[in-house]
Amino acid sequence: MLRGIHTVSQNWLGRIVTAAVLFLIAGSFAIWGIGDIFRGFGRSTLAKIGGTEIGIEQFRQTFNERVQQLSRQLGRPLLPDQARALGLDRQLLAQMLAEAALDEDIRSLGLGLSDADVVKRITGDPVFRGPSGQFDRARFEQIIRQAGYTEGRYIAEQRRVTLRRQVGDTITGGLRVPQAASDVVFRFDNEERSIDYVTLEPAQAGPVANPPDDVLAKFYNDNKVLFRAPEYRKIALIAVTPADVARSIKISDDEARKIYDSNTARYTTPERREVQQIVYPNADEAQAAAAKLAAGTTFAQLAAERGLKESDVSLGLVSKSAIVDPAVADAAFSLKPDSVSAPIKGRFGSVLVRVGKVEPQKIRAYEEVTADIKRDRAAELARAKLSEITDKIEDERGAGQPLAQIAEKTATPLQTIEAVDRSGRDPDGNPVSGIPQGVDLVNAAFGSDVGVENDALRVPGGGNVWYEVLSVTPSRERPLEEVKDRVIERWRNDQIAAKLKTIAQEITQKAQTAPLSEAAAPFGVKPQNAAGLKRGKPAPGLPARAVDQVFRVGKGEIGDSEGDRPTQRIVFKVNDITVPKFDPSSAEAKRMIETLRTSYNEELIAQYVTQIEVDLGTSVNEAALAQAIGGSSQN
Repeated sequence: MLRGIHTVSQNWLGRIVTAAVLFLIAGSFAIWGIGDIFRGFGRSTLAKIGGTEIGIEQFRQTFNERVQQLSRQLGRPLLPDQARALGLDRQLLAQMLAEAALDEDIRSLGLGLSDADVVKRITGDPVFRGPSGQFDRARFEQIIRQAGYTEGRYIAEQRRVTLRRQVGDTITGGLRVPQAASDVVFRFDNEERSIDYVTLEPAQAGPVANPPDDVLAKFYNDNKVLFRAPEYRKIALIAVTPADVARSIKISDDEARKIYDSNTARYTTPERREVQQIVYPNADEAQAAAAKLAAGTTFAQLAAERGLKESDVSLGLVSKSAIVDPAVADAAFSLKPDSVSAPIKGRFGSVLVRVGKVEPQKIRAYEEVTADIKRDRAAELARAKLSEITDKIEDERGAGQPLAQIAEKTATPLQTIEAVDRSGRDPDGNPVSGIPQGVDLVNAAFGSDVGVENDALRVPGGGNVWYEVLSVTPSRERPLEEVKDRVIERWRNDQIAAKLKTIAQEITQKAQTAPLSEAAAPFGVKPQNAAGLKRGKPAPGLPARAVDQVFRVGKGEIGDSEGDRPTQRIVFKVNDITVPKFDPSSAEAKRMIETLRTSYNEELIAQYVTQIEVDLGTSVNEAALAQAIGGSSQN
């Protein structure tokens, strides 16, 4: 999404689904009622709030866009069924209803925004600035086109978002975070504790003999699910990516040299100059300033006289093409270093130009860029070849050919994963290899079946993975004889964990009236000290769960916790609790207060939107929702 929208979404509007979505969804369900299908909907209407309808196709398109965005963030495909399981459909509908409710409210209040204001906001967006630091229309058009916007649609979206923001700012304006809330959150985040602790390991539990056969059999029967063999699938796949294709393409030295000779500018860094400018409203003032320079006034003093800071006059270290005003560019690149021009008639007035440091043009030698040229040329040819290979594979798939035959006909490697479970591991417990990064092949394969023709999986960055499920090995109950060693190990670990828990309780009881060192001495362990512990932050020798337990007891109290594995136990005593002084002017405190203020703002906005939904009346066609995302209408 464009940064123009993203900038606005950093406040209450963009977080309405993340921080307040549960509030909205709960309110929406209360409003929608219990009927699955509401009468009075148009055939293409999915939901209605007040006079605004959300169409099936509108929702489907937005849902698909959101799934694609999440897939890119996750680095792997997110299937629609997974998105529904995560509640994305309900969250998205809640967001769309909330936005529609705000738009209805804005119309009822008669609020508006002039075209000039919208244009000002867009042209002031840093993402649309070119090398000169000014609004670049070509860049603007390119970015919104890549995001799927027309200019008209983008401007309309900016108008709606800005008006919603204004309503939100009106509701939350002047909201202050209570001092008590700041104090509590600061204490929670910054409270530090120091402890003495002992770590109990299997050695403290003493030897644990293997169990008798009848005990082992009973343990196995009570815990069969722990030793059950998972379902495995055998998968055939063809992976074709730009990198795979590029590796098969060799670029000769002669071709690389020709590319270099015909594209010298690509390997040339243009001359850059440190440029400053002062713009005067007319030639007379510029001439008077030039006279002051001749009399000994510095360029910096001239700028100060006009109330200009360094950032107001400096264009930075720039190339000639990066300077918007041609007259200024010509003057800047004709001056000697550390010199000032005579008054120049520029686009925006009369200008004095000063040049500081000069970096001369640099041309990289052919030998420096040979590897880059060959790599880039191979990648360029790979894109065309990748499309050709993809078309051939799809043609063969259209003819119903299995992947093995397709691989042979198209001279592409066929990989076979003999057995993989849902976690991506083979029968020996090792992760399977050979799957392109960012492709959730395992999950897709477990959503398919033998003999099913599957859509290709897209590889992030380009390319596809075609796959077939060749066979399925069902999950099965392993007999005791097959997993006897694992059952014994699990039984022994359980015995050790139980013994350590008993020992921890004994130490804890003794430490109520004696030093921890004395209570732990009979078990051969000595206390260690840990200071500066904070909530949620593990420390050396102390796993996060133990630190969490430390903050559940008071000063001088004893506690214990499981370690980072069941066969480890930690007993501790809280020696001291300290809280740094709260300084509201510190950078940390300001960040914390701003976070709290944002949270309060979001809650106010959520409540406001929910009330609008109640006032306007909200209804949802559950059958249409299921149709839009391809699910069942049954909840």
